[in-house]
Amino acid sequence: MTAEERHRERMQRKKELVDRKIARATIERGVLVVNTGNGKGKSSSGFGMLARSLGHGFHCGVVQFIKGSFSTGEEAFFRRFDEDLDYHVMGEGFTWETQDKARDIAAAQAAWDIAARMLADPAYDFVLLDELNIALVKQYVRLEQVLAALATRPPNQHVVITGRGAPDGLIEVADTVTEMRVVKHAFEAGIKAQKGIEL
Repeated sequence: MTAEERHRERMQRKKELVDRKIARATIERGVLVVNTGNGKGKSSSGFGMLARSLGHGFHCGVVQFIKGSFSTGEEAFFRRFDEDLDYHVMGEGFTWETQDKARDIAAAQAAWDIAARMLADPAYDFVLLDELNIALVKQYVRLEQVLAALATRPPNQHVVITGRGAPDGLIEVADTVTEMRVVKHAFEAGIKAQKGIEL
C-alpha cells in the first residue's frame, strides 16, 4: 500500500467517525459559552462569535462589565450595526484604575440590570457578557442571580461570558468552556498595548 493510499484510508476512517458524531448531535437550542483563564483571547473570541451571529442576521446584545474608560476597536467596529446590535459599555475601567469599590459595584450592578433584561428577552438571539467573570469574582454581581437568569433565558438564545476566574458554578452549567493560558505575552517584554491587538 502506498503512502497516498494509507493517507486516504486514515482520512476515510476519520470521516466516518466525524459523520457518526454529527449524526448523533440532534439537539438544537441556545448554548452557554464561557471563555476564561489568564491568557489573551477571551473577549476576542466572544466578539468573533458576535460577528458570526450578526452575519447570520441575529439580533444581538453586548454588555461590557469592566472595560469602559477607553475606546476599543471592537466598540468602534460593532457600533456600525446599530439596527441588529444593542451595545452597552458599562464599566468604569479596570478596578486598579478606578480605586473606588462602591463606584465599581454600582457600575457592575447597572450593567447586570441591562444584561438581565437581555437574557429575559426572546428578541435577543445572541448575548455577549464581556468580563462578567471579573464582576462575579469580585462579588460585584451575585452568581446566584446570574445562574437564575441563565436558567430561565429563552431556549434558543446563545450567551457568551468572558473574563478570567470563571466561578465553578458557572462552569458547571455552561455547554462549552475554554480556558486560555498564557505562554508568552508582549507586555512582559515591555511592549505597550497595540491598536488592533489589545485595543
